[in-house]
Amino acid sequence: MDIVITYVNGLDPEWQKSYEKTTNTPILEKRFRDWGTLKYLMRGIETNMPFIRKVHLVVAQESQVPEWVNRKNVNIVLHNDIIPSEFLPTFNCNPIEMHLHRIKGLDEEYLYFNDDIFPLLPCKPTDFFKEGYALLGMSKHLFAFDMYKHICRNSNSVARKALNLKPSLCFLRPQHVCTPMLKSVCEEVYKKVKKEILASLTTTRESNNLNQYLFLDYMYLKGILKNHRLSKKHFSLGIVSAKKLQKFLEQPTHQLICINDVQMSEEKFCSTQKALIETFECILPQKSKFEL
Repeated sequence: MDIVITYVNGLDPEWQKSYEKTTNTPILEKRFRDWGTLKYLMRGIETNMPFIRKVHLVVAQESQVPEWVNRKNVNIVLHNDIIPSEFLPTFNCNPIEMHLHRIKGLDEEYLYFNDDIFPLLPCKPTDFFKEGYALLGMSKHLFAFDMYKHICRNSNSVARKALNLKPSLCFLRPQHVCTPMLKSVCEEVYKKVKKEILASLTTTRESNNLNQYLFLDYMYLKGILKNHRLSKKHFSLGIVSAKKLQKFLEQPTHQLICINDVQMSEEKFCSTQKALIETFECILPQKSKFEL
């Protein structure tokens, strides 16, 4: 089983120039801000997920690769390795998610991680795949008031189309955590609805996009993904104190944690980042094989 991590460092001057030249819009800090915690995600993988075969780090360009990354043990994947050139550059996670299955040498079973999700307790392969099924919590929703939920609805509609199912008023929303994927199924979906996927690709996020839920909904509707919630705790930095977050990191009750960024003052960002890194350094002090 492999892990695929998508990562962006919004402080990279080369990336910033490309963003400003392409979009002519200010950089949205909370979406592209680098907290300096990627190495602790990788330490968590080595400590708590020793069954992982390979880690693939997906970035826009070479300047995005952190200097500490050990390329002998981390496969660096650039956007132009997997995404058709006519859709680059992109500053939208959705086109990236549509093409992760094209990573060269990717295992059939893989987990897709955003860089804000961390394994804190020991995990087993059967926590994610069991008896031929992928495992993930799935919920049904009716209303789509914001852009994100519109994208969820779009993805569900196209998944149903790929399976020749009738449209539904409700749409699915997978659990917000690392997601179990099957490479062959992603290839199957891509082939069936390639026209719809390519028509949805945009440089920045738009309401007509599709996201990775296309593949997950397809798997669920086809009966190869079981509705089983993974052990995860979600924290929004907009409402949780640094002290409470530190306490959970030191004494976790769930295998995985998602630390969701929000807009905040520079002062709060600096103090929260300092507390996070100090705590991660305490609980995961040893360098991993993914670091130089």
